[in-house]
Amino acid sequence: MDSNVFKGKWNQVKGDAKKQWGKLTDDDLDVIDGEKDKLVGKLQERYGHTKDAAEAEYHSWSRKHSDDV
Repeated sequence: MDSNVFKGKWNQVKGDAKKQWGKLTDDDLDVIDGEKDKLVGKLQERYGHTKDAAEAEYHSWSRKHSDDV
């Protein structure tokens, strides 16, 4: 998903992000504010993923939502 599209549609998909990654708090989602790099960083922080693993999770998740945004 293009980063500009992701940021623009964040309010529509952040509920799905919370379902996908239950360890992300509402505050985390507010801080992320539709920025891919911040989401990847929070996935690393909350789940202990490497950057590559967090990026892979983001890409897998965003592909599922690319039709929605």
